Order: sequence, then structure tokens, then C-alpha cells
Amino acid sequence: MKKVTSISGGKTSAYLAANYPSDFNVFALVRTSDLSCKYPDEFLRKKVEDRIQKPFIGTLEDDLIIQTIFELEQFIGKEIHWVSGLTYNELVQKGYLPNKMKRFCTTFLKIDPIFYWWAEMIGEPIEMQLGFRANEMSRANRMLEKVNENGLLEYKATFEKNKRGQNKWEEVEWQAPCFPLIENRIFKTDIEKYWADKPVPFARLNNCVGCFHRNPILLRKMYEGHPNKMEWFAKQEEIEGRGNWRSDVAYRKIINSNLQQEISFDEFTECDSGYCGF
Repeated sequence: MKKVTSISGGKTSAYLAANYPSDFNVFALVRTSDLSCKYPDEFLRKKVEDRIQKPFIGTLEDDLIIQTIFELEQFIGKEIHWVSGLTYNELVQKGYLPNKMKRFCTTFLKIDPIFYWWAEMIGEPIEMQLGFRANEMSRANRMLEKVNENGLLEYKATFEKNKRGQNKWEEVEWQAPCFPLIENRIFKTDIEKYWADKPVPFARLNNCVGCFHRNPILLRKMYEGHPNKMEWFAKQEEIEGRGNWRSDVAYRKIINSNLQQEISFDEFTECDSGYCGF
């Protein structure tokens, strides 16, 4: 069984890739077609397009993630396969906004492109290395509860259409999740220490800057560093019929609020990142 490492762009999955080599490394890029969020470096923008074989205008994650993945690839000395599915714009145009109860953004923007890359590149069950740390056993258990009697996760996918031109869906066995950092008792302090003197840059927090799992205070903090991206999230709620990212507060209200005191990213944890680093 071939082994694949899922890389999110954060320190934990990067540590996994650097210290637990696998047959393949894969990174799913979240794209946006909004010109206000355009990635500023044209050379790197074209380089990303070469990797994903799709247009790349920008990402709704921290722009630093682009540099992170390229530098990480150099550091580990092994290719990282870039994949990307729908843009976030295309996803929300299909209907209502994802939220805590219906978190389909992770499915369509992360898991889906990785799955179809697997189907094309490998096509047989793999061992998928995931960056869950030693104190995240509950996350691992929730995933393990979903494996079938063969110890594999299944994914509902379509590769062809039936005689009526409709998508023909099937459940495909594709991966056995594994958690080397849990098995080897690797905690956040170990990972921070490892990267302290390494030449790979990382964003302070990973995943989409406007992730609805984040604390509203943190979302307001994210607006200071990423105003155009947070504005995109706010505007989506203002389109009739789209709904809201959260049930408790609108993003426009978050953006327009005043921080009562200066806060640090260190006051927040990975729980505020949305855990979308599949």
C-alpha cells in the first residue's frame, strides 16, 4: 500500500512531511477568482498555474502559504503535488454558504481535488498520513469511526455518466488514515522547536482567513491583516439567498466592530483555524 502525506501549509503537516517520508506529498490549494484578492507576485502566480494546470488569481488563505509550499518542497527534497478543485466563488454560487453545521467547503475545496488526484495518479487504496498531534486523539477517533470493515474510508465520487446523461455515483474505498505524530507522541512544542531554525516561512494561522469556525474577535483581527479577503467573506452574506457563515453574528458587523484592546495571535489555538488541513 502506497503512503501519501496530506500537507495543509501549516507547521504540523510540514513537520510530518519532513520527518515521516512517504511515496507522495499532496497539497490542496483554495483559490478565489476575486480580483481584489489577487496574489501580488506575478512570477509565483504563473508558477502556481503550472502546478495546478488551472488559472490562479489568488487564495483566501494567507498569501504566505504559496511561498510555504514551494520552500517546503525544497527543504524536504521531494515533490509536493499541487491540486485544486472549484474556486471558492464557484462553490458559493451553487447555493448557500457553508457553515458549522454544513461544512461542505472542506469536502469540495480540499478532499475532492485530493481524491481525484489519487484516482488519476494511484487508483488503489493508500495509507494517508495526517498531521494530528499527540493531544488530538479525539480528532483521530472521529475519523476512524468512519472507516469501513476493511479499515478504509470511502468517498462518493463520479467518473462517468449513465445513459440518461446523469452523473453515475459510486462509493470508492481509497484511504486508510494514519497518525504518525500521535503514535510517536509529538506535541506542538516539539513542532515549534523543530521549525525555529529552519528556512521555511509559515503564516501565524493556517486555513481560510475568514473561516467561520474562528472566534469573532480573531476574525476582526484577521481583517487588519487581510482586509480584501475578509471583505469578500462579508459580501457573500449580503447576496440574497446565500445565507450566513455563522448563526450568531454577520461578518459585516465583525468587520465594523472596534477591537477593545490589542490582541495577539498567540491568544488563539488551532481550534480557531477550522481544522481544515486535510
